[in-house]
Amino acid sequence: MSHYDLIIIGSGPSGRSAAIQAGKLKRRVLVIDRKDRLGGVSVHTGTIPSKTLRETVLNLSGWRERSFYGRSYRVKDDIDAGDLKSRLHMTLDYEVDVLEHQFNRNHVDTLSGMARFVSPTEVEVATEAGEVTKVSGDKFMIATGTKTYRPDNIPFNGSTIVDSDEFLELAQIPRSLIVVGAGVIGVEYATMFSALDVRVTLIEPRDSFLDFIDRRLIEEFTHQIRENGVDLRLGSAIEKVEDGGTHVEVSLANGRHVRSEMLLFAAGRMGATDKLNVDAAGLETDHRGRLEVDRKTYQTNVPHIYATGDVIGHPSLASTSLQQGRVAACHALDTPTLPESPWFPYGIYSVPEISTCGMSEEEMQERGIPYEVGIARFRETSRGHIMGLEHGMLKMLFSLKTRRVLGVQIVGEGATELIHIAQAVLNLKGTVDYFVQNTFNYPTLAEAYKIAGLDAFNRMPIPEEYKVKREDKPKKAKT
Repeated sequence: MSHYDLIIIGSGPSGRSAAIQAGKLKRRVLVIDRKDRLGGVSVHTGTIPSKTLRETVLNLSGWRERSFYGRSYRVKDDIDAGDLKSRLHMTLDYEVDVLEHQFNRNHVDTLSGMARFVSPTEVEVATEAGEVTKVSGDKFMIATGTKTYRPDNIPFNGSTIVDSDEFLELAQIPRSLIVVGAGVIGVEYATMFSALDVRVTLIEPRDSFLDFIDRRLIEEFTHQIRENGVDLRLGSAIEKVEDGGTHVEVSLANGRHVRSEMLLFAAGRMGATDKLNVDAAGLETDHRGRLEVDRKTYQTNVPHIYATGDVIGHPSLASTSLQQGRVAACHALDTPTLPESPWFPYGIYSVPEISTCGMSEEEMQERGIPYEVGIARFRETSRGHIMGLEHGMLKMLFSLKTRRVLGVQIVGEGATELIHIAQAVLNLKGTVDYFVQNTFNYPTLAEAYKIAGLDAFNRMPIPEEYKVKREDKPKKAKT
């Protein structure tokens, strides 16, 4: 039986970064994952595929040029599912190749198969060939991510009624689509297919959606997606879903019925821990299959077993998972490292994009922090006009007491790139003065920071040290 310093179950972003970090520390490390799944959900059905699909949709549909050439403008006529998937497969193959190279370069061992704990220090790995291999380790990391939630009352058939994993294998682009669940995944797919001129109905049982995002930003986003053709149905609980063969029929609790060619169920995900036999390791999961950890070290209640990534719940981002894996590996291997920064960016790759960092206006009100707001519209910038942007907004929140930036929210083209300016200023405890004093390239969308900064600065009290003291001029003597 082989023995390792660190055994990682799962090769998504957190497992990947942990393995590479352990390899660089010259420790013996093993990564276990299912056959043909190196890279995890992130590479095969999650982050990379959905973002690749989004970019393909925007390019082929000519979405970014329609303000100049009209709503009917397209780079390619008769876009089909093959057009969407060809670029997708190229990207995924490249991602897996890079990951394999990184593992080889850092002497990381890999093993394909389904892992299950047989004791706190041993796991069995069952391969597709029917063989069982047992390995032991000093430390373990569970990085298995999540799987789709498939309730019994939804008649999934893999073609017209699908989950978010199956959706990537669609045989043809539907003319109409129902998306159930206005979470991050549902919103992303609903808006990108609306850009393909698919008639999209987005159904959310709750009266609100994306509740962790600033409400004013959501209002702006809601207006834009409805203008783009998404029929957003909030507070619409589903009573029944029927497979009509050529169509899908959805009955809502409010008496309404919705019919479309395809239904995508994207209401929630579950921690992929059901086959790990975590009881044998002394672990417990919650009702959604997730593990509880110390958020500084990522240790579970069993000290030598760590858990990182989506399997531990919020924020469930590939970016934060990469950081978690590195920090956990260093702690597991008794190696000092820098802690994670307090503020991280949240990105939603919808059409239009949403990205935030720091507090929302609602959070500041709950904490009783006196604040000022600065707003900039992309159409007010020269770059925005050059790009033909009719929408897009950047909002910044500043403390009236300290003048510090405490939150930034962006909706519009390039939001997930622009947010990193806010992230840097937030983590360095910068103030509104940074945006007023500094020069931004012109013309750029980043200039919106200057506009929003000045918008707030002009309404904020001027500190005494900023005021210019003028000496009275001596009076001229009368002649």
